[in-house]
Amino acid sequence: MPLWTWAFPAAAAALLGAALALPLGTLLVSACVVALMGAVFAAVHHAEVVAHRVGEPYGTLVLAVAVTVIEVALILSVMVAGGPEKAGLARDTIFAAVMIIVNGVVGVCVLLGALAHREQSFRIEGAGPALAALVTLATLTLVLPNFTTSSASGTFAESQLLFAAVVSFVMWALYVFVQTVRHRDYFLPAVDDVDAHAAPPTNAMAWASFGLLMVSLVGVVGLAKILSPSIETALEVVHAPKAVIGIVIAALVLLPETWAAIRQARADRLQISMNLALGSALASIGLTIPVVAIAAVWLDLPLVLGLAPTEIVLLALSFLVGSITLASGRTTLMQGAVHLVIFAVFVFLAFVP
Repeated sequence: MPLWTWAFPAAAAALLGAALALPLGTLLVSACVVALMGAVFAAVHHAEVVAHRVGEPYGTLVLAVAVTVIEVALILSVMVAGGPEKAGLARDTIFAAVMIIVNGVVGVCVLLGALAHREQSFRIEGAGPALAALVTLATLTLVLPNFTTSSASGTFAESQLLFAAVVSFVMWALYVFVQTVRHRDYFLPAVDDVDAHAAPPTNAMAWASFGLLMVSLVGVVGLAKILSPSIETALEVVHAPKAVIGIVIAALVLLPETWAAIRQARADRLQISMNLALGSALASIGLTIPVVAIAAVWLDLPLVLGLAPTEIVLLALSFLVGSITLASGRTTLMQGAVHLVIFAVFVFLAFVP
């Protein structure tokens, strides 16, 4: 195991502890930034080791679920501490994650893959239903609350919230069942993938990598939370809206999956990139909404889920273009560029609403 693959997770964990105990100075912030970036690369390395041991599509599922579980814990901790001011945090985080994944991650993967290989292919039988599930969940949880009448606009009544939680989890669990059991072949890369023939790591190495993956992800999310006040202060200096902080934090949390997806696309394994992207987006809703909903009911926390009209338009445009991208099972440079343009519009409107 290369030195950096365990040194960066250890450094991230140590600096996270130091940041929690000591005041944040310029030196400590700089060290945290370096450790965070190193932990991202370490997380991707260990996720790939685990994936090689357990095989696809289980490997991509490990990274997606691990990141999402820690992200949910981060959201809940901030909501409980922030009170009513953080009522829209879950909505903002989920929306930012979906836009980053569907447009940013998919766009970069398709564009870089096309630059390296001109044209790439994937199994539409797996990507199509995954996008359909994502469109359904996003609409039910982020758009529908604006049109219900049992509670204030943008919110669900308690029974509606619990129903949305059940539907979200069932939809995600069904997707996992289809991906790993019923139609596993729909999510597998090409059979001539040269990496598939490499000797898998031992059980001991796989378990060690799994443990270091958890440490890396805790470090990434924890340091992202620690650095968020500094980021927020920097954004205030440039007079950026407060909503931008959600995009920055979501981007930091999604860095491991993003880098893993880009590596796979560059290696001409776009199928795995699509598994990572769509699976992460589904987990972001399917796991976050149930936990946040139950916590909101149990702890009597205010929860606003409905998006603003501009955000609804961007969400609809993203899904429309995404369905066109996935329609043929083949991608070119143009499709990646279109997704990145939508992502650029999303970021620009966050700064200039």
